[in-house]
Amino acid sequence: MKLGFDIAENEIFTSLTAARNLLEQKQVRPLLLVDDKALPDFTGIATDDPNAVVVGLAPEHFHYEMMNRAFRLILDGAPLIAIHKARYFKKKDGLALGPGPFVAGLEYATDTKATVVGKPEKTFFLEALRGTDCAPEEAVMIGDDCRDDVGGAQTAGMRGILVRTGKYRPADENKINPAPYLTCENFPEAVEHILERLL
Repeated sequence: MKLGFDIAENEIFTSLTAARNLLEQKQVRPLLLVDDKALPDFTGIATDDPNAVVVGLAPEHFHYEMMNRAFRLILDGAPLIAIHKARYFKKKDGLALGPGPFVAGLEYATDTKATVVGKPEKTFFLEALRGTDCAPEEAVMIGDDCRDDVGGAQTAGMRGILVRTGKYRPADENKINPAPYLTCENFPEAVEHILERLL
């Protein structure tokens, strides 16, 4: 990895992993509104004649025809599964809408509630720790999203470190209560703090 960590691919737990696990548990065939780069995470999952809707970060799918198709499936009883509900994300040319506004639109139009499998859900953070012998209070989450990364982690009992990089905006640390355990300029500074003070 570019950050210098020796991590195998099967040791990485993402919201895509959580979504796939839920699809397998429910034994449903999803309409996948995800980026093409995420499709390999769903290899082997049947998608013909969908009876569930999965929404991730998929700007190319957020157009009227596709959203209307998802809307109609949900009205017919298909569960709505949100990989996460991030409000926005950082692109090279600035901030862009995340999947959250589209999930909220589908929830509003269908009078349903999505099952959120990723951040900021407490179950996502606890699932990431499963099998590690690490209790939540011994874990630290480093992220650039105060609500979804830090707030979610702290709700699960972890320490949350907010970094002023990526999609961080000035005064983000004031958006959650309790405030982040710590706010750092960047990821290396956060790691340095962990190594010096928490280990």
